[in-house]
Amino acid sequence: MNLTGLKPPVGQKKSRKRIGRGMGSGHGKTATRGSKGQHAGTGFAQKRGFEGGQMPIHRRLPKRGFTNIFKKEFAIVNLGRLEKLDGDSFGVDRLVELGVIKKLGDGLKILGSGQLTRKITVEAHHFSKSALEKIQKAGGTAQVIGAAAQ
Repeated sequence: MNLTGLKPPVGQKKSRKRIGRGMGSGHGKTATRGSKGQHAGTGFAQKRGFEGGQMPIHRRLPKRGFTNIFKKEFAIVNLGRLEKLDGDSFGVDRLVELGVIKKLGDGLKILGSGQLTRKITVEAHHFSKSALEKIQKAGGTAQVIGAAAQ
């Protein structure tokens, strides 16, 4: 067997339809566009979302709400997740290194979900009240990064 002997299965290859190449081809004269109608003329291009004159779906559906362009997206970490990690000091760099945070966004926020049984030091941009209470109750410290202190 060699490369010159290879060929596709029967029925796999089909020549493309050559339209507008004379009456003998079977696709001459109107070039498969039919007679008259909006699709038949030259230069016809249908707009995206056009539904034949029917009100398009993007106009039929109601518009709701708005997008807040000033919204802040924080990387969120729960205390229960910190409890399971090795070490006693956690900052943004350490959490990225451990794979807990993928994308920092506008900062790191620590939430109070889960139990904390050991003393840890956490550096973050924001802390929820419950997270702050649990860290301090366990004997740890919570340090706020940046100028925006709570």
